[in-house]
Amino acid sequence: QVHLVESGGGLVQSGGSLRLSCAASGRIFSIYVMGWYRQAAGKQRELVATITNTGYINYANSVKGRFAISRDDAKNTVYLQLSSLKPEDTAIYYCNRRSGSDDYWGQGTQVTVSS
Repeated sequence: QVHLVESGGGLVQSGGSLRLSCAASGRIFSIYVMGWYRQAAGKQRELVATITNTGYINYANSVKGRFAISRDDAKNTVYLQLSSLKPEDTAIYYCNRRSGSDDYWGQGTQVTVSS
């Protein structure tokens, strides 16, 4: 079992920045994909960014150039730096970790961007 705890969400004005963190604990395997997804009100959950244990990174087109994902394996933590935020970035952001057939989600953290 893996437990994911997110932090760093909040209310920010358009153009502002936030940094989200996701700390993993429990049965940690060295081979993984960790990432962030988001779900806006009335919409389906969508990919934001993912990073693998080898450092391969993937971003949704809507956030390329504005968001940056990174990891600290010593802390089993993944980060998401959100910059140049727009009102349409408002959503609950969820952390995800996958290792083989194991798939875990955090409880989510709210990001609200005011215009």
